[in-house]
Amino acid sequence: MNIWFRHHITAIRHALAQFLRSPGHFFFNILVLSMTLALPFGGLTLLDNVQSVTEQLSVSPEISLFIKQDTSRENAVALETSIDKILHDAGQKAEIVFISRETALDSLQKKTGLNDIVDSLGRNPLPDSYVVRLSENTSNTVLSAQMEAVAAQLQKLPVVDKVQIDSAWTKRLAALLGVLRMGLLFLAVVLSVVVIVVTFNTIRLQVLMHLDEITLAWHVGASRAYIRRPFYYMGIFLGLFSGCFALLLIDLSLYPFNSAIHELTRLYGSDFQLTPLDPLLSVILLLASATLGWLGALLSVNRQLRKIY
Repeated sequence: MNIWFRHHITAIRHALAQFLRSPGHFFFNILVLSMTLALPFGGLTLLDNVQSVTEQLSVSPEISLFIKQDTSRENAVALETSIDKILHDAGQKAEIVFISRETALDSLQKKTGLNDIVDSLGRNPLPDSYVVRLSENTSNTVLSAQMEAVAAQLQKLPVVDKVQIDSAWTKRLAALLGVLRMGLLFLAVVLSVVVIVVTFNTIRLQVLMHLDEITLAWHVGASRAYIRRPFYYMGIFLGLFSGCFALLLIDLSLYPFNSAIHELTRLYGSDFQLTPLDPLLSVILLLASATLGWLGALLSVNRQLRKIY
């Protein structure tokens, strides 16, 4: 075990020494690789932030009922029995929430800051309403048809002014995020091939530069693992350093983006800001980039050294 450990330490030192001997060459290779990795890393950062926002939104299917303005509070409250019967006949389980016009106005004032709306209009313009949250226990297609049928029955109630099916846009957003994930996965696969190719060529040049040393070491009895190990670590360090630089670029780019986003979100009363990736996810990405570097080095070394032995 001690011999194995010493061999790896020696290989790591040799790989780092090669970086120090030609820093300019490796710097530009790392720069190219980091720019390549920055695209999927940045896309993942954006997707992670957008997904964190959508998870806070209501994605359960909902139906909103707005009651006619001239309906008394007693009749509005009593409407719950009729709503429950329609849902029971349709075989739907749902949570029925009554929202008084006073509660709706108070919520509107808190969100918009229009505290003088009642004084300006002379009365509360909002109606009493119900929110019906259905249990999503069927497929989206079947559930959509059931919601439309239930909404049509609710619209026929005499005191109901308007029925609106909510949360459809959140489902469309979730579907769009699914498409973006597939696009990001495709981009990551393509750019991973680019990383492997760049690493392949970089290690290939290093092998050719040290071909005489490799040949001599082989003839004096050095094992294949001993000869190849430093090049493997060079590939790992190329991928790892490139991944670190890519994450640094993404984190630094968040500052100008957040400045621009702040101006937009301020108009909507939001404090949304892009945040860096979770540390655990960042570590996973660094491991992935190091693995790509190792894979490129593995393919390059095996191909070049096959000509020697």
